[in-house]
Amino acid sequence: MQQTSQQYDAVINTCRELFLKKTQDYGTAWRILRLPSLTDQIFIKAQRIRSLQQNEVRKVDEGEQSEFIGIINYSIMALIQLEKGIAEQPDLDADEAIGLYDKEVSITKSLMENKNHDYGEAWRDIRVSSLTDLILQKLLRVKQIEDNAGATLVSEGIDANYQDIINYAVFALIHLSEK
Repeated sequence: MQQTSQQYDAVINTCRELFLKKTQDYGTAWRILRLPSLTDQIFIKAQRIRSLQQNEVRKVDEGEQSEFIGIINYSIMALIQLEKGIAEQPDLDADEAIGLYDKEVSITKSLMENKNHDYGEAWRDIRVSSLTDLILQKLLRVKQIEDNAGATLVSEGIDANYQDIINYAVFALIHLSEK
C-alpha cells in the first residue's frame, strides 16, 4: 500500500499543478458553477474517455490522461462547492483555493486508504475501461440525487460519490502510467 500512496500523490501532484496554473490564468471563475453543471462537465469527460476506449479513430489529439485529470479537478471543485456553496462571483484567491483543494484531497485520499485496506488493493486488477464505467455509474447516481434535490433514502450522499470518482480516476491514471 506504500506504493499506492506514492503513486496516488504523484497523480494528485500533476492534477494540482494544472489546477494552480488554471487558477492563475482564470482565477476561480468555477465558483459560480452549480453542482449539476460540474457534474455535467465530469460526465462529458467520462463519456469522452469511454468513446476513446471504444473507437479506433480519434479526431482530437488528446488522450484519456488529460480527461481523467479533468475529472479529478472538476470533482474536487464540486466537493469545494458542496462545502462552501455557490458564489455569485469568484470569491477565492489562489491560496484559499489551493488550501481547499488540498483539504478535499486529504479527505479523499484517507477514504481511499481505508477502502484499499479493506479491499486489499483489488483496484489493481480492474481494467481502465471498468474504472471508466464505474465513474459513469457514480455520475448517473449523482445526477439522480441532484434531480431528487439531494434527498436519499439509504444511499451515501453526493460527496461520497465525488470522492469515489476521484479515487477511480486516480487509479486509472496509475494504470495508464504503468503501461
